[in-house]
Amino acid sequence: QVQLVESGGGLAQAGCSLRLACAASGRTFSSYAMGWFRQAPGKEREFVAAISRSGGSTNYAPSMKGRFSISKDNAEKMAYLQMNSLKPEDTDVYYCAARYDSGSYIYTNNKEYYYWGQGIQVTVSS
Repeated sequence: QVQLVESGGGLAQAGCSLRLACAASGRTFSSYAMGWFRQAPGKEREFVAAISRSGGSTNYAPSMKGRFSISKDNAEKMAYLQMNSLKPEDTDVYYCAARYDSGSYIYTNNKEYYYWGQGIQVTVSS
């Protein structure tokens, strides 16, 4: 079992940066691939970024590539999403997600994740 808690959200101006953090519980965090998703009211949860269990491989949604960066610290049991050059359309609730992986796969579909944080609001003003 893994429990996830996001932090670091809030209000930012367009063009600025925020870093989201995801703290995980459990003894085998290094065996979990991680992902970040976001969701607006009434919309489907949208893929943002994903990282392999070792942190060696990453993948991004096209609109986030070059602006967002996902990372994972297995020793600290933390995952991060660095968000730069924020835009008003980045306003959403952001979720971190985890799933056990025995290899080095990256998961981009929200249905492939077993564990979810409670979500954290990010609001970008123009």
